[in-house]
Order: sequence, then structure tokens, then C-alpha cells
Amino acid sequence: MKTYDRIVQESLLLFNEHGERPITTNHIAAHLGISPGNLYYHFRNKEEIVYQIFQLYIDYMRKHLQVPEHRVLEPEDLGRYLDAAFAAMWQYRFMFYDLPGLLSRSPQLQTDYHSYVKNELAPILAKAFGEFAAIGFINIKPDEIMPLATNTWMVVKFWFAFQQTIHPDRPISEETGKQGARHVLALFKPYVQPSFMPVFEQIEARYKPA
Repeated sequence: MKTYDRIVQESLLLFNEHGERPITTNHIAAHLGISPGNLYYHFRNKEEIVYQIFQLYIDYMRKHLQVPEHRVLEPEDLGRYLDAAFAAMWQYRFMFYDLPGLLSRSPQLQTDYHSYVKNELAPILAKAFGEFAAIGFINIKPDEIMPLATNTWMVVKFWFAFQQTIHPDRPISEETGKQGARHVLALFKPYVQPSFMPVFEQIEARYKPA
């Protein structure tokens, strides 16, 4: 693996484990066993590393949350979206522990993040929920789709940070993401049509505690 990619990947591990604020470029260089000068050859500062990690997150979301073009959405796709969303939150969790602070320290990151949410993520969620309505999976008015999509995104985005706040001594894990998925499904459940309830309950069962 190239040094550039190693810096990005190992920084992600360090940020996830310790948080982004306490980790300096010197910590990253020492962890990698390279000189600070070698690191600065690839990145001028820590903010540039964070920005590249953000690009990886965006690439992941674009790949896994895209609405299929050559087939109609099925109810089971709801579980696929939840798996992808919470997998991304787990893999890039440090970004959401203090998202406002992170964005305030990087104008470019702030601009690109808000652009992604407004111009890509929100339309994708609205389209997916609209297709779920079109196949009869959910019964929802057109003007209720965006609020439901927004509430869903808020639960996903803030779930790990919320758990850290209310359970500061309990380690965050992938199981924590399953708890979040159950809360998203609780938002979705009142809209599910009776004929699709058995399928919905199968989706719920995927996220029950072990």
C-alpha cells in the first residue's frame, strides 16, 4: 500500500479509537513509523487527511445508497439501506462525534458536506421512500416523505454520538448500530401497509439483540 493510502487508513483508525481532536500529525507519523516530514510531503496538515477520509465516506455512501435504475425497489431494500448506512456510520464514526466542530475547522469540508446532504443524500432518500410508497409497501402522503426521510437520517447520523452521551462508560460497537436500525424501523412502521407487515417483521428480526 502506498504511503499516502496508509496515512489515510491509519489516521481513520486512530481518529475512530481516540477521537480526531487529540490526534496530531506527529501522532499519526509515529504510529506509521515515518517521519513528520514524510507525512507533510503527502498532506500539509491534519485537516487535509480528514478531508480525504470524508471523500472515502462519500464514495461509500454513493455506492451503497443509490436507488437502482434497472429494477423496482423491494421491501427488502429497506434492510439493505439500513445495513449500508450504519456500516458507514461505524466505519467513519469519528466524523459524527462532533460534526459541527469538525466542519467549523474546515471550510472546504463544511461546504462539501452540506452540498452532499442537500444535493445528493436528501433526494436519494426521498426517491427511495417515494418508490416504497409506489409499490404499496408504505402508505404515506407526498408531503410526509421528506420529513420521514429527514428523521431517518437524523437517527442514523447522531445515533453513535447519542449513545456515547447517555452511556459514556459503554463502548460503542457494531451492535450499537443494530439498536439504531431498530429505532429507524420504529419511525417507518406506522406507514407499513398490513399486507407487507410480515416482510417488515422479517426485516425487524435482523436487528433484534443476539
